[in-house]
Amino acid sequence: MKTIAPRFRHLILLFLAVTGALLAGAAPASAHAALTGSDPGQGAVVQQAPKQVSLTFSEEVAMSSGAVRVLDPSGKRVDNGKVGHPKGTTYTVGLHAGLPDGTFTVAYQVVSADSHPVSGAYTFSIGAPSKTSAVIADQNAGGGVVGTLYGVGRYVSYAGFVLLVGGAAFVLACWPRGAAIKPVQRVVVGGWTALTAATLALLLMRGSYTGSGKVGDIFDMTLLSQVLQTKSGAALTSRLLLLAAAALFIAVLFGAYVKRAEDGDKKEIKDLTFGLAVGGAVVAAGLGATWAMAEHASTGIQAGLAMPVDVLHLLAVAAWLGGLTTLLVALYRAPSIEASAVRRFSRVAFCSVVVLAATGLYQSWRQVGSWSALTGTTYGQLLLVKIGLVAVLVGIAGISRRWTGRISATAAPEAASAEAEEAASGEAVSDSEKTEEKVEEKEPVSVAAGGRGDDPRRAAQLARQRAAMTTAREKRTRDADPHRFGLRRSVLAEAGVAVVLLAVTTVLTSTEPGRTEEEAKSATSAAQTQSGPLSLKVPFDTGGEDGKGTVLLDIDPGRTGDNTMHVYVQRPNGKGFDVPEVKVAFTLKAKNIGPLAVTPDRIATGHWSASGVQIPVAGDWKIEVTVRTSDIDQITVSKNAKIG
Repeated sequence: MKTIAPRFRHLILLFLAVTGALLAGAAPASAHAALTGSDPGQGAVVQQAPKQVSLTFSEEVAMSSGAVRVLDPSGKRVDNGKVGHPKGTTYTVGLHAGLPDGTFTVAYQVVSADSHPVSGAYTFSIGAPSKTSAVIADQNAGGGVVGTLYGVGRYVSYAGFVLLVGGAAFVLACWPRGAAIKPVQRVVVGGWTALTAATLALLLMRGSYTGSGKVGDIFDMTLLSQVLQTKSGAALTSRLLLLAAAALFIAVLFGAYVKRAEDGDKKEIKDLTFGLAVGGAVVAAGLGATWAMAEHASTGIQAGLAMPVDVLHLLAVAAWLGGLTTLLVALYRAPSIEASAVRRFSRVAFCSVVVLAATGLYQSWRQVGSWSALTGTTYGQLLLVKIGLVAVLVGIAGISRRWTGRISATAAPEAASAEAEEAASGEAVSDSEKTEEKVEEKEPVSVAAGGRGDDPRRAAQLARQRAAMTTAREKRTRDADPHRFGLRRSVLAEAGVAVVLLAVTTVLTSTEPGRTEEEAKSATSAAQTQSGPLSLKVPFDTGGEDGKGTVLLDIDPGRTGDNTMHVYVQRPNGKGFDVPEVKVAFTLKAKNIGPLAVTPDRIATGHWSASGVQIPVAGDWKIEVTVRTSDIDQITVSKNAKIG
């Protein structure tokens, strides 16, 4: 046994190293919802104080009281704190009346539909930009110590789910005799304990994780009550209730089930196995659904199909990796394991890989969406790493299958050899016991208070000797077969890769999907696109004498904020037309803005100009130019142009 322990220590060290490296290298909280638009827009200058500020995100978000704050140039809060949700993914907060001119700061902190916190800030100005002393409080949602602890909790919860579900499935489907093996029991019970503890920790940390990020807020019961009303809180609470049912399942599996097996009642064993299989499947699917209902699968396209597919994916991962861990423990710690059990698990693992491939392909298409996102986004790059690890794992599993075949080929000779060795060991133990009994007869015997002769120290010594001999015999049995030794080595390698794979998967679930990242970038870039200086040429005819001409309109730099406008009015021959009046108006129908009237100043014959022309938001603007050629003759011509 001493030669085996270091290998487990190495595996644990690998587990901790990979977990720490990946969690430390991950961003505190990937923004799964992105701000794609706002009104007033970022950097915009408006002439009149708006009644409200609206924010548009790439997906629906959850907003609590105070999720959006608007601060004036002095840092005083000027919003009424009432967040509205007029339509789609747009949210509004009302502003107080009588706001002064200057630069205002909008800060937001929300939770995206897939449960991850998002925060940010931007500025807009009323009248003209000014200096601002507004200070945004630390927005550490999803980061800091709490963010790291939350990430560790997520990893532990996934690992616990894998061990609980995979270990129980291995016992019921592959190795029923394993229900009576203590090391196997520890795997399943350990998985349940890890998942329960992690779920409780995540529930307590959730409020701080999506809010202040302060360690002291973990035990804030007010935050906890708010969390319980959210989708994530409901998922974690449901998980705890299902874990209570899982505890009953474990008690029956390692209690009544083992007892019936020892009694040899085949009918009762069959009925109990069927009941455990059905009940365990329901509980396992329910546990998987607690992730599906609160994370990536619950948002985006085809959510109704994505959630059951995600549950299947999680169950396949648990059956493969959890069963693999249980097999590894059995190979190293159990006295023996039948070749038929290894073969059955090999078939289970193969089916799990097929399910993983099918569900993973669908999830990849849904979350990535394009080849560019596969290589150009963090999610896509992590997905490629995961695919590579799965390929390595499948390759090592192929080696394990070959070792399994060799074990099967030598199963009969091994059984005969084991029986002979058991008989010889039994004789040795009998001789030893006889010798010990003779020694006991010669030794003085103490009389206990109850009247029985007993020497507790001698009894304990004999028990230790028997345990040592049994352990040595079991180790000789395990190590005697080179094929079994080869299988142990390959399964250990599989387990090592599985640890890394599970860590990558955990980071992947907290990373913004490639599809939404690209959509957010596209929407943001479209909103921030600068069309450059704008030039328009519009003919006009007022209908009166000498009423024909052309208006040339130049807007520089042709984007949101301050612009300089030049208007040139020319006769049909191209010479300057000295008309009495020119007016310009801008209208953005999509956002019900305008008409914003601008009256330029006459600079020279046929030339008018205006500076400080404000374009509040980007969009497809309708530009109307009114030209008056006499006291009674005038016309308004218009043209659409994209600005900003």
